[in-house]
Amino acid sequence: MTTGTARPTADFLANNVRSMAPSGIRRFFDMLAEMHDVISLTIGEPDFNTPEPITRAAIASLEAGETHYTANGGMLELRELIATNLRQRYGVDYDPRSETIITVGASEAVDASLRALLNPGDEVIYHEPCFVSYAPCITLAGGTPVALSTTDATDFRVTAAQVAAAITPRTKALFLGYPNNPTGAVLGHDDLSAIAEVVEAHDLVVVTDEIYDRLVYGGHQHTAFSSLPGMRDRTVLIGGFSKSYAMTGWRIGYVAAPEALMTGIAKVHQYGIMCAPTAAQFAAIAALRIGEPFVLEMLAEYDRRRELMTRRFNEIGLHCFEPHGAFYCFPNITSTGLDDEAFARELLLEEHVAVVPGSAFGPSGAGHVRACYATAYEQIVEAMDAVERFVQRRGG
Repeated sequence: MTTGTARPTADFLANNVRSMAPSGIRRFFDMLAEMHDVISLTIGEPDFNTPEPITRAAIASLEAGETHYTANGGMLELRELIATNLRQRYGVDYDPRSETIITVGASEAVDASLRALLNPGDEVIYHEPCFVSYAPCITLAGGTPVALSTTDATDFRVTAAQVAAAITPRTKALFLGYPNNPTGAVLGHDDLSAIAEVVEAHDLVVVTDEIYDRLVYGGHQHTAFSSLPGMRDRTVLIGGFSKSYAMTGWRIGYVAAPEALMTGIAKVHQYGIMCAPTAAQFAAIAALRIGEPFVLEMLAEYDRRRELMTRRFNEIGLHCFEPHGAFYCFPNITSTGLDDEAFARELLLEEHVAVVPGSAFGPSGAGHVRACYATAYEQIVEAMDAVERFVQRRGG
């Protein structure tokens, strides 16, 4: 009797999964987990707890016995509130019944949307540096990711000219993630309008990750891509509650899209997810009903930290453009003579301050590190003093 398999067990994995590199962020977090007394500027989540009234709403739902499945697409009350919010903020209308679904965080929304849209070999243009899941999710959906490099020269804004130059007969979609993780970059109305003209001229569909839409600073006003003329019927808008409402662990996101596209996205969602967690949906309802003062309070504190961190990086000699969105700085560390991996590793070992190598967010992030200011102000002060000591030892 034989035992084991006739070929290496790992060969049973799909080729695209075997060839996929693990997340550079997670690899660095594994190092961090083995150390103590570290000031972490790594994790992209609010350091605030979910506002108490939102948590109480979820507790009340549990105590009332609301522990069963909701509709597959999510509770209608929540979908109605999301549709109202998008209409009031951005002037774009969605039917809550047929054009919105509630997902298990924005991450599921990205995955379900791409799987619903892509045929094998379809090309998807996206910009780097970007959140680590974009290219892998395109690949897992059968598509071919086509990266556009953004740099300090344009404050990490992708341009319409770049998009136009990357289009081929196989291009089907454009993926936009602004306000941007990891850079903090934003796209203004004029930037987006120019991109929209390219999208329309080449008949593309657009997926927009707008999870940081409420976290913008310095007078910037976020524009929902689907609100631009002619873009609603070719845009899949992804959002959620994790960042704005400090609700990362609740895992509540959403998709808003024209019914013709939502029909397909809902199919993927149906077969992958019964429904988003019920108690979390009650929390999200409370967030939209009563959470605005908390959003504004957290936003003001993030802005205070943003100004501190940006100023200190530049004073230290690590060029950092002013981020106008999300809660990240993305300084250039090449003046130290170290690459981003070595900088992050040595800073952690010598000063117990953790940042993420920029190359974890794609090759165009090399030479930078991501530092998250969703961290207590006092800890940021201490961390920046440590960064200054570290750079000075290297002649910076």
